[in-house]
Amino acid sequence: FRLALIQLHVSAVKSDNLQRACGLVREASAKGAKVVALPECFNSPYGTQYFKEYAEKIPGESTQKLSEVAKECSIYLIGGRSIPEEDGGKLYNTCTVFGPDGAMLAKHRKVHLFDINVPGKIQFKESETLSPGNSFSMFDTPYCKVGLGICYDMRFAEMAQIYSQKGCQLLIYPGAFNLTTGPAHWELLQRGRAVDNQVYVAAVSPARDEKASYVAWGHSTVVNPWGEVIAKAGAEETVVYTDIDLKKLAEIRQQIPILNQKRCDLYGVEMKK
Repeated sequence: FRLALIQLHVSAVKSDNLQRACGLVREASAKGAKVVALPECFNSPYGTQYFKEYAEKIPGESTQKLSEVAKECSIYLIGGRSIPEEDGGKLYNTCTVFGPDGAMLAKHRKVHLFDINVPGKIQFKESETLSPGNSFSMFDTPYCKVGLGICYDMRFAEMAQIYSQKGCQLLIYPGAFNLTTGPAHWELLQRGRAVDNQVYVAAVSPARDEKASYVAWGHSTVVNPWGEVIAKAGAEETVVYTDIDLKKLAEIRQQIPILNQKRCDLYGVEMKK
């Protein structure tokens, strides 16, 4: 099946972002994409100073638009993080998924918050405004089961391993790495998660905006279970297409059967809730 990653140029105008995103979703569908993913923070600038201002409840304005365009195009739509989700007085970094009938199939709240300090380069603390999610998020399609993470979640190998154990063959991470972490780890982490778990990994970023307060790395990427980069964007706004070949995935798992060779008598990773 064909997967499309929409590397969107995000502005400060929510309505413009949403309109352009929906237009690119329609374009991707017209080119045969059955699963379409938007980047982290596609509907608002990324930054703790923006989260409260742009927050919406779910369902709300943005998710309603995503539901409508998913149904219109009869696709599976991964809504990146449309905007921060407001629920019970708390804010969450949330990714919603809609099916071809417009129904919401999954809602993933970012589990691991981006609190880092690289002296002289970048300091960021999502926990100043956001609360963490507390659950894994998977959804079924006629093609395969898909596991979800958001950006910093990709650094935690245990999360990807749980998804693989639960039958996921594609992991999708809407993310917004920056100019420090992006060149160092963006592709490396995707290839690691793909090889370790023999799955396809797709990570979809906003386009780079040098004038933004937080500059995203871009380079939305798809990696196959052999660890090969099979599609990759540059820094500009674009749509990346690739065909996910589940026959190739099965062949790789048969040739190097690591999933059946784990020493569960010696170690294990488990999902607690």
